[in-house]
Amino acid sequence: MRRFRIGSAFGIPINVDLTFLLVLPLFAWAIGSQLGRYVGIVNELFGSSISIDLLTSSTELSLGLGLAAALGLFVGVVLHELGHSLVAMRYGFPIGSITLWIFGGIAQMEEMPEDWRQEFAIAIAGPVVSVALGVISYVAFLAVPAGGSLAVAAAKFVLGYLALMNVVLAAFNMLPGFPMDGGRVLRALLNRTRPYARATEIAAEVGKLFAIALGLFGLFGGGGLFLVAIAFFIYIGAASEAQQTVMRAAFEGVVVEDVMTPADRVTAVDADQSVADLIETMFRERHTGYPVERDGEIVGLVALEDARAVREVERDAYRVEEIMSTELFTVAPDTDVMTALEELDEHAVGRLLVMDDGEFVGLLTRTDIMTALSIIKSSGRYQAEPADGTEPDVFHPDESRQS
Repeated sequence: MRRFRIGSAFGIPINVDLTFLLVLPLFAWAIGSQLGRYVGIVNELFGSSISIDLLTSSTELSLGLGLAAALGLFVGVVLHELGHSLVAMRYGFPIGSITLWIFGGIAQMEEMPEDWRQEFAIAIAGPVVSVALGVISYVAFLAVPAGGSLAVAAAKFVLGYLALMNVVLAAFNMLPGFPMDGGRVLRALLNRTRPYARATEIAAEVGKLFAIALGLFGLFGGGGLFLVAIAFFIYIGAASEAQQTVMRAAFEGVVVEDVMTPADRVTAVDADQSVADLIETMFRERHTGYPVERDGEIVGLVALEDARAVREVERDAYRVEEIMSTELFTVAPDTDVMTALEELDEHAVGRLLVMDDGEFVGLLTRTDIMTALSIIKSSGRYQAEPADGTEPDVFHPDESRQS
């Protein structure tokens, strides 16, 4: 989704996602259309006597108060994320941006802390800010003088609503739905006695169970489809972060040279070869991508989808050089594997040429990386922290297989 920058705070860009611009009017309408109900909740909870009839005397007034309350709530969300961000920056972790979107806000950290104390402090900072905002709103609510005017009633309602909702926001975020704040607090506490990757896996499983329970409540308990959507993103977020964390831990100290297919085991196809012969080679060797060679130099890459684009009756006439990709993405053999994986994702390709001082030394594919990951996970190496403080054994290509 497209994002728009609306300002910055403490050097951190603040953006709004297009989904936020769509959901803000819906929030305003949801509050304004049930304003009498919310005013009643504030009166009952805080012992006030705000006039429901006065605030609901016109549709325009109700919707206006709904918009004011929604804007105040999202300002609270920004401050919540700033709480996380400022503590993270204090520990030396840069913050790329804060973005408001359909489900609230998110602070984009460029690196996650693996020290449990730091993660605990960063995770708890947001809910602490939200509780503080709730207390400040309540104090301001009490400070508004009594009176029967529209301005007084409107101010007391908005402040009372924000006092309540900021505390609710803090409480909801502290539920153990990793990667929500509560899930990160759980991971930090687990990380006290377990390796970071293992703590992430456990917290992610707890988060998935929480997401399933939240989704079922949304479907059958009256929570609504919005809760189902939140549950879905919690589940996906937990699974994704767990996978990324396990991969980072597994590939600690592992470089491209350790997992690539060496050049002497890579079949290169000739640029003048027919597409029909290329498909025959793919069928025979069970590979779906090859570097393309001309006069001993790598000049392109060709994949199965390139060959499929040529009609069967024309495959004898077409040469590989006519369908190959000449946009070559390369990586050095001493690059760490996670950086190489990011390159694959960034360029949306399935393989990288491994080049050393301009010489082709190997081919790195997603299959190479995933196979190495499976072997490392099976060994349990990424879960164990050496008791003597030495580095864990590095994955070697002898432990792998041909791509």
